[in-house]
Formats: sequence, C-alpha cells, structure tokens
Amino acid sequence: MLKTYPPAVIGVSKFISNFFNPLTSLIIFFIYISSQDFAPKAALKTFMPILLLTILPIVIWIVWNVKKGNYTNLDVSNRNQRKSLYFFISACIGVYLIYDYTTTGTPDLLMIFLMVLLLILQISNYFIKSSMHTAFNVFVAALFFAESALLGIIWAVIAILVGITRVILKRHTAKEVFTGAAIAILVSFIYLYTNIQLQQ
Repeated sequence: MLKTYPPAVIGVSKFISNFFNPLTSLIIFFIYISSQDFAPKAALKTFMPILLLTILPIVIWIVWNVKKGNYTNLDVSNRNQRKSLYFFISACIGVYLIYDYTTTGTPDLLMIFLMVLLLILQISNYFIKSSMHTAFNVFVAALFFAESALLGIIWAVIAILVGITRVILKRHTAKEVFTGAAIAILVSFIYLYTNIQLQQ
C-alpha cells in the first residue's frame, strides 16, 4: 500500500521540489558566482550567454512541449518523454560551450562537467529514471563547496531535502533518487579534483 502524507507535507514538498528545480538551482549558483567574481556589468556579460543559450531555450522547450501535449508536466517525469529533453539540453550546452570557447579561447570546466553529468543521466535513463532534481542539486552543492565549504554543506542539505520531496510527491522512487545522487557525487568528485589540480 502506498504511503499517504498530510496535505501540509505535500504542500511543502511541492514548494521545495518546484523551487529547487535544476534550472533554478543553477541560476542561483551562476548569479552568486558572477556577483562574487565580477563587477555588475562584467557579471551580466558573463551570465547573459548562459541565460540566452541554455536556460531560456530549455525553459521555452519544456513549456512548449507541455502545451503541445508531448510532455505530461513541467518536471518531465515520464521516462520516455525525458529522452528528447536530455538531447535538447545537451544541444544547448554544446552550443554554449562552442560559443564560449570561440569568444574566450578557454574551455568552461563547469559547463563541461555539467554536460558530462547530463550525458551520464541520459545513459542511465535507458535503465532507470534517475532523479535529475537530486543529481543537479548535488552537483550545485559541489559547485558551492568549491567556493565556500559552508555554502556547499547548506546546498547538500537542500539536495537531500529535494531528494526526499521527489519520493513524497511520487515523482521518483527512493532507488531513482539514490541513483541520481550517486551519479552526481561521482561527477562532482571528479570536478572538484580537476578544479583543485588546475588551481595549483
């Protein structure tokens, strides 16, 4: 028998799950890092290509497909429907990486690892519907951890809460949440190690 939860628990779970979706979590990190590393004008110049080439097209793609009936919901929780989403997000990140490399001459390590995470999730989707919400929030926790241990720990707690809400809302099973987290932990560890090596 499926466990039922009080309406208040469902309501809080929906808020956490919806607010800390993969795109919002990444936007929060990008805004934070841009404000830390750059003056406002330079921060906007750094963030705008990410917004215009990845975030905005992905949002439009999801909303358009929901309206067309190709996706059941904005979460794209259906495993088969998710396949086209993975391909589209990969294409957007690929376009950004090409643009960034041609304009700066240096590869964007963060976005490369984001692409790696996405590709592994895409492969895993053929076997199990790994939680993208959990995976991306674990990765964002690692990104914050590279900047501040405290922020990294805070976001790791958020990632755990997001994983729990995905199970409560029946978007994923516990196994799918753990699989998403495990994939993200592996990618995050390699990212942090590579980041440390490059800074030495």
